[in-house]
Amino acid sequence: MISEVDTAPVPSLQAPRLIRRMACWVYEGLLLFGVVFISGYLFSTLTQTRNAMDNRHAMQIFLFLVFGLYFTWFGHKGQTLAMKTWNLRLVDVQGQAVSKPRAFARYVLSWVWFLPPLVAISPYGLSAGESLVICLGWVAVWALLSRFQSDKQFWHDVWAGTRLIHSEPMSRH
Repeated sequence: MISEVDTAPVPSLQAPRLIRRMACWVYEGLLLFGVVFISGYLFSTLTQTRNAMDNRHAMQIFLFLVFGLYFTWFGHKGQTLAMKTWNLRLVDVQGQAVSKPRAFARYVLSWVWFLPPLVAISPYGLSAGESLVICLGWVAVWALLSRFQSDKQFWHDVWAGTRLIHSEPMSRH
């Protein structure tokens, strides 16, 4: 006798289209403005910081940790709010839920989206506009490099042993 668990459909581990994953990525950035605002307010209040340049490195470390908690927690749960909106889910390479250590590793590895251009431009004192163009250029190149990966996953997902897949919307019943 076949149980209901045995007949459950196995989710496709195929990566959704790049444009959809990047739209989710941009939306995630918009949602993180709220996280940064609340976290920054909390940090500034607790440290009595009155000037944005005071304690800025401590604030950066604090935000790095807050983002780490955010992405580890929601990565372990499978979806951030942006992923729910765009019907994406984070799973491991077998299609199972991601462990917290693996979700944290994915978060750390995802900094490859930003660190290389920031390190490369730091000694040159470029304007904000020039820096933005270089960073966005790197993001475009990095996103397109997923096309050369056999599963079309982003490279930080490959290195972390995770996958972004399509997820059907949950029923509202």
